[in-house]
Amino acid sequence: MFRSTFTPRFYETDAFGHINNTVVNGWFETARAPIFALFLDGPNVADLRLILARTEVDFVAQIFYGQDVEVRSHIERIGNSSFVVAHEAYQNEQLVAQGKAVQVHFNINNNQSMPLTGTQRQQLQALQRPPVAAE
Repeated sequence: MFRSTFTPRFYETDAFGHINNTVVNGWFETARAPIFALFLDGPNVADLRLILARTEVDFVAQIFYGQDVEVRSHIERIGNSSFVVAHEAYQNEQLVAQGKAVQVHFNINNNQSMPLTGTQRQQLQALQRPPVAAE
């Protein structure tokens, strides 16, 4: 699991005085930056060998200006060429949003997905949340 902290900015508020729903997707994408680094062959972001196939966000509670938001992220599932990143956003230790992003290891030159390498798989496994023990 990895964590990122975001400070909501005033211009991210909407007419109701809470953080606009479009902002959370941006926070979740920014929180995936450590994963992006695993798929870069060099310093050029144009060489990123990942595409985003799907995102989803569930809004659990309102998010307000003036209080930091912590995003906790982990790898939920690893497939042959894709993986799912799960995110949870907390404000004042209260869950306010949760979501998922499906990322695909992709070769832009031939427009096809590529299998994850053994090294990539190991690095992603290190970011998985340990299974919860059954009660």
